[in-house]
Amino acid sequence: MDSQRHLFDIPAGVTYLNAAYLGPRLHSVDAAGQEALARTGQPWTISPPDFFSGAESARERFAQLVGGDADGVAIIPAVSYGVATAAKNMPLARGQKVVVLEEQFPSNVYEWRDAAARAGGGLVTVPRPADSDWTRAVIDRIDVYTGIVAVPSCHWTDGTVVDLVRVGEAARAAGAALVVDATQSLGVRPLDVGAVRPDWLFAAGYKWMLGPFSLGYAWVAPERRDGDPLERNWLTRAGAEDFAGLVRYTDEFALGARRYDMGERANFHLMPMGIAALDQLLSWGAEEIESYIEALTDEIADGATSLGWDVAPRQSRSRHMLGLRRAGGIPEKLPNLLAEANVYVSVRGDSIRVSPHVYNDATDVARLLEALERA
Repeated sequence: MDSQRHLFDIPAGVTYLNAAYLGPRLHSVDAAGQEALARTGQPWTISPPDFFSGAESARERFAQLVGGDADGVAIIPAVSYGVATAAKNMPLARGQKVVVLEEQFPSNVYEWRDAAARAGGGLVTVPRPADSDWTRAVIDRIDVYTGIVAVPSCHWTDGTVVDLVRVGEAARAAGAALVVDATQSLGVRPLDVGAVRPDWLFAAGYKWMLGPFSLGYAWVAPERRDGDPLERNWLTRAGAEDFAGLVRYTDEFALGARRYDMGERANFHLMPMGIAALDQLLSWGAEEIESYIEALTDEIADGATSLGWDVAPRQSRSRHMLGLRRAGGIPEKLPNLLAEANVYVSVRGDSIRVSPHVYNDATDVARLLEALERA
């Protein structure tokens, strides 16, 4: 795979190493959005089947991305929406606890903190391990009191990985459920729900998946698909395709995880953009994307280490994102100094988070290292 920068709206001279923050837009996604916006200006061109076809297309594509079935996919606006739905359908027994990572992204923490408190249990926060081996650290904290293990595919601050297959096995052995926030890896790192076997898995679509803001996805295990949705909307009901028959209310839901879809999921502006982004990701393939980015992150890790920065061991970090740390912390002015050099990264926790994508190349790596050394 070669650099795909020509497919994005990234000006020459800009080094954007911040996919974990916001994904830049593909030209194809822009085109889909512009066409969709023009179409919604002429509503007589939109027919009742259009309320369903876009969502089904996105559902099928997301299912391919995670190796699951389309009936297990729900359309959601944000990970927090999905987590709230999961919490509603997996009430904790008295005294049960929820396992999370230290400094985990809050969308997969706040809901569980409240749920665990109501159950008289509480959160079990796994401290950051000195060797960056989150997998072992998480498994060590799972016991008979664990009701839910709510973890990411990799830590959002520095890309250190969680082996979801092993953690899932440990959770099931303890009778606990597995809830995964895959936002910071899905699309660029292969994931198979058949191997991981999550009860619920969520991903925001606007970062690595290069889609629009406010459009995300969930995959729900077969045994969790007959639950109680977060909201009551007409699109998720059986027979909703018959607009004339909507006056005949029904308690029956559409098939599978569709009952968990957000209201107005047809979203004629955003859905075509999300589909265009998914099409491009599937065309490249997660394996190819990860392999391409891996060469960049390895080069960044080597160069940053030579400049005195600390990087997690290679076996503990993901191939697409890494965090740079150093004794004494990050100088307060460093992010601004990098931005002045048109090098864009994020500071998350105590690390500089560097997250390249397929629009980056060796030139961007050199600019980052040069800017770090100069700053």
